Amino acid sequence: MTALNTKNLASLGPDVPVPGYDRSALTPGIVHFGVGGFHRAHQAMYLDRLMNDGTALDWAIRGIGVLPGDRAMKDTLDAQDGLYTLVLKHADGRREPRVIGSMVDYLFAPDDPEAAVEAVADPRIRIVSLTVTEGGYNVHHVTGEFLADSPDVAHDLAPGAAPRTVFGIVTEALRRRRARGDAPFTVMSCDNIQGNGHLARTVFTAFASLVDPDLGAWVAERVAFPNSMVDRITPVTTDADRAEVEARFGVADRWPVVCEPFTQWVLEDAFPAGRPPLEDAGVQVVADVEPYELMKLRLLNASHQGIAYFGHLAGYRMVHDAAQDPLFARFLLDYMEREAAPTLAPVPGVDLAEYRRTLIERFANPEVGDTIARLCAESSDRIPKWLVPVIRAQSAAGGELHRSAAIVASWARYAEGTDEQGESIDVVDRLAAELTATARTQRADPLAFVAARDLFGDLVEDPRFTAAYTSALASLHAHGARATLEGLVGG
Repeated sequence: MTALNTKNLASLGPDVPVPGYDRSALTPGIVHFGVGGFHRAHQAMYLDRLMNDGTALDWAIRGIGVLPGDRAMKDTLDAQDGLYTLVLKHADGRREPRVIGSMVDYLFAPDDPEAAVEAVADPRIRIVSLTVTEGGYNVHHVTGEFLADSPDVAHDLAPGAAPRTVFGIVTEALRRRRARGDAPFTVMSCDNIQGNGHLARTVFTAFASLVDPDLGAWVAERVAFPNSMVDRITPVTTDADRAEVEARFGVADRWPVVCEPFTQWVLEDAFPAGRPPLEDAGVQVVADVEPYELMKLRLLNASHQGIAYFGHLAGYRMVHDAAQDPLFARFLLDYMEREAAPTLAPVPGVDLAEYRRTLIERFANPEVGDTIARLCAESSDRIPKWLVPVIRAQSAAGGELHRSAAIVASWARYAEGTDEQGESIDVVDRLAAELTATARTQRADPLAFVAARDLFGDLVEDPRFTAAYTSALASLHAHGARATLEGLVGG
């Protein structure tokens, strides 16, 4: 087996394409926070495509980790000179590997916050990009206001503090750029959030204003925050994935990335500091991202929630197994067609009926190995952003909402922490203890779970929603997940 690093690239077999460009000639143009599987399957891959075509060589990526768990990524990428193997898993069993080389280094900010700040303040950096997850923006779920009193943010706001958060590092870098007469960079969110650029603008401007009102005004005026829509199913890398990369391709990669063949990136063209020619790599660069992002969030992401809790309660543990079940496929298609699609505006260049069918095919790809558990995680950051807007829109329009309400009910039933066979469920959520405690009271108080205004706002006061929700919850308790879905599809 060949350990993956720069000196061994020439030793890899012909079945594993490697960077066709001189990585020693790369210079950084992007700093990325949140280097995980998705970033490496998506943004870093698009940059690698351009570099292999001989362009964007001054747009290499410097990764920065701020969380304790990011140390493992630092250790891996250091050992591999920033290289990793990306493997596309086709539904017919084919594997399509490629070594990606667009990342030049990775800093672990807790070890040296000053080095992280200076890396971002470097005038060569023209884009700071983010995949920090839905919960990483530190905002109130209902009001959308920046939470200045969270412990790490409060620490970073103290005069002279060494920054711990992405807000502190980025804002201090912008302050230094301003003081030195250097132009600001663009902040580009790549997270699955509606209006992710608008949200990034809100939180970074809020933090900067708390540091210095004049700095906040400068950020609001001078820093661009383009919106984007990103899409590629990228499951968590497993030991089996590592073993397969080694056995099939002879590459000893500590942390390969596996994903589906499909990829999409729709990006608002708002980059005053410049950008790579991403359209040449297949990115859709547009004036307005909103139709595309709503399509993705309300069809793909919300459908993931539709399959997740019902699937787990029905005994499924892999996404493809549930998606290949005709009952689940029919339920998801009905949800997308009858409830989500009516809330969408026309999407330029997209046939929504074909898109819906393609989603079921993607979910059913057995080679991706996506887990139900992944889809069930961090629901309190997902359901309010992806599904609740569909319910509100349908309620306001007098449209159907009983399938959406049933998905919320399936989450509430799952959050009880025990499945239909009496086995324990590991509820992975930042609010897990609170959610489970509330869910366990709902047999006596059916509306207890959706009374949480931080998650659902005033939905508990909507009689159409509560009627559909309590009906689904009662069915889940009395008859189970499968029978509940049969009733929903039959109805």
